[in-house]
Amino acid sequence: MDETRIQKIAAALNLPSGSVAATGKLLEEGATVPFIARYRKEATGTLDEVAIAAIRDENERLGILEARGASIKKSLEERKLLTPELESKIDAADTLARLEDIYQPFRPKRKTRGVMAREKGLEPLAKFIVENQSSGCSEIALEFVDPEKGVGSAEEALAGARDIIAENISDSPEARESLRKYFSENAVITSKVLSGKEESGAKYRDYFDKTESVKSIPGHRILAIRRGESEGFLYMKIAPADESLAIAIIEGMFLKSGSGECAKQVKLAVEDSYKRLLAPSTEVFVRLELKRRADEEAVKVFSDNLRELLMASPLGRKNVLAIDPGFRTGCKLACLDRQGALLFHDVIFPERGGASEARTKVLSYCEKFSIEAIAVGNGTAGRETESFLKGLGLKIPVVMVNESGASIYSASEVAREEFPDQDITVRGAVSIGRRLMDPLAELVKIDPQSIGVGQYQHDVNQVLLKKSLDDVVVSCVNSVGVEVNTASKQLLSYVAGLNSSVAANIVEYRNLNGPFKSRRELLKVKGLGAKTYEQAAGFLRIRDGVNPLDASAVHPERYELVEKMASDIGANVPELLENASVRAKIDLKKYVGGDIGLPTLNDIMSELGRPGRDPRKKFETFSFAEGVEKIEDLKEGMSLPGIVTNVTAFGAFVDIGVHQDGLVHVSELSDSFVKDPRDVVKPQQKVNVRVLEVDIPRKRISLTMRSSLQKRAKGAGEMSDKKSGKFPVRPRKNEPFGNSFGDAFGKLGAGPSKGKF
Repeated sequence: MDETRIQKIAAALNLPSGSVAATGKLLEEGATVPFIARYRKEATGTLDEVAIAAIRDENERLGILEARGASIKKSLEERKLLTPELESKIDAADTLARLEDIYQPFRPKRKTRGVMAREKGLEPLAKFIVENQSSGCSEIALEFVDPEKGVGSAEEALAGARDIIAENISDSPEARESLRKYFSENAVITSKVLSGKEESGAKYRDYFDKTESVKSIPGHRILAIRRGESEGFLYMKIAPADESLAIAIIEGMFLKSGSGECAKQVKLAVEDSYKRLLAPSTEVFVRLELKRRADEEAVKVFSDNLRELLMASPLGRKNVLAIDPGFRTGCKLACLDRQGALLFHDVIFPERGGASEARTKVLSYCEKFSIEAIAVGNGTAGRETESFLKGLGLKIPVVMVNESGASIYSASEVAREEFPDQDITVRGAVSIGRRLMDPLAELVKIDPQSIGVGQYQHDVNQVLLKKSLDDVVVSCVNSVGVEVNTASKQLLSYVAGLNSSVAANIVEYRNLNGPFKSRRELLKVKGLGAKTYEQAAGFLRIRDGVNPLDASAVHPERYELVEKMASDIGANVPELLENASVRAKIDLKKYVGGDIGLPTLNDIMSELGRPGRDPRKKFETFSFAEGVEKIEDLKEGMSLPGIVTNVTAFGAFVDIGVHQDGLVHVSELSDSFVKDPRDVVKPQQKVNVRVLEVDIPRKRISLTMRSSLQKRAKGAGEMSDKKSGKFPVRPRKNEPFGNSFGDAFGKLGAGPSKGKF
């Protein structure tokens, strides 16, 4: 990373150039984001993972920009068009849009009207008109009449000259940038239903005739309109509310005199350039910018939700009875040991006259396998199965587990490899049980995009989505740490510095040689060299190993330092780990020097106090309301406990135990105004809600988290309409697209059952 790029990144991200330079150097040397954030704090000035990832991404963006600039310069040089001034402008361009603007006048063109006019020899006439706007031009135009060239009259000559002028205006970087800025600030996005599509496109009815400012429209509505357009139900248009003002901007740049005959020709050319060339190209640009903005918003929602789900509280190592509930095919039951290994599986039918046999089996298995907790999937028959189990009088917790994505795992190659002799129903039950024990370890086996914690996941930029979600998984895995002797290869593959191949080699080595006894032993694994060891070792845990520090987040490169700390106060490492009074004798300032500063020393002391600590919250049991198991049991005004399953830009979906998530619209999340639902709720958060309204035929539930059901004044936010599908919510400013339940519930795609989108 050269100095110029360092300064650009520092300015763009408002970070110290020294921190950017150090981070860039570490990234170029192959260091990972988690490693840099955790173990190179002194070098970066204690930048966190977010800042380090931002430096990485900005560096990649500048690399793409520079590569495009080099390609443009090569093209211009080959055609002998590159001048020092042009090269300087290309090098100074800070966005791809500005770079393409600079290149636009020199881009090889197809057979445009302007090109054809030039071929007819009309360029001198166009130049005269522009440079002599206070003059007449009819007589001059006669000089360019040439039937052999296809110019039969002065009027045709003037028309051709206007085509050239219009094209020159369109090619002007200044004109293009000014119009883009005007559109971004003043354009509106309008959506209308296509003729004859009113019935078939009913799910988009909130967008049949709507207009909203480009500047303020939320990302989820952009994606909704785009989807409606792509499916052939909606027409979308982006244009300024007053296009005459947009034309005036261009006139101000090219129209020098308003009275002369030539000036009138320029004015006509400006209008033509705007309507035929500039407005369409600017609309395309704004469309792409809106899509980019919407993608970033949606991906941020995905990422935040995924982090909360992955970092959900683990039950820990317990013997678990896992149940994948069902009516027709019964409940698939799996007994797991404390490492999550499958010990036994069976099927029970508590809902089909088999309650007595099911009771006997469950009680027997709980005793035989010393079951410490029961995990029940929250799918079909989940609440009924939960009620059955709680009625058995067991003294162990019965926990409902979100099973979104479990079916994807059970049919995956990963599951087939892990359980080649079991069918998908058994694999699904095992996954449910393991999710209770350790959500992170189990969910990493599923493509993050399949977990279902966002909105419009198939509409957003898939490359951006995958990269962002992978970053989240990597961050979560490394912040928790991985037990190398029990982790799956899927979990190991997310450890900093490792990949799927090395992870598989670690598991193979473990299977052949038994548990790892020390971190140093990892260097015997095929493909795991010194650099990989440096990146990964601190995030890998070995409990009950030779060195007690191997169970901590202290990096092996600091073992010697810890040993010196212990020696200096007449103690040993185990004593440091076990006794706070011994650690209190250490004067950290004595060890500051070289590449070691107080940030690293404080991390070491914190880790010595709680070696290998899990940053996730302590597990707490949760129960849904008794007697409320299906949507028909709900009554307006009913207060219920629930678990947030998904947070979107327009509200939160909450599982209240009736097989259909309810929506708490953003306007119902709090008594005070809420701009972003993520400021109030997170996935897996336990909340109390009240039922506002229930639409049983369409399986829609409207909930509120406000402290009281205030009486709404007639006409002030009361939008309940059974025909339109709208539910009562408080109106929000600048939301002309409405707050209809259908819009929020994603009628525009997959429904939110069990938090899925």
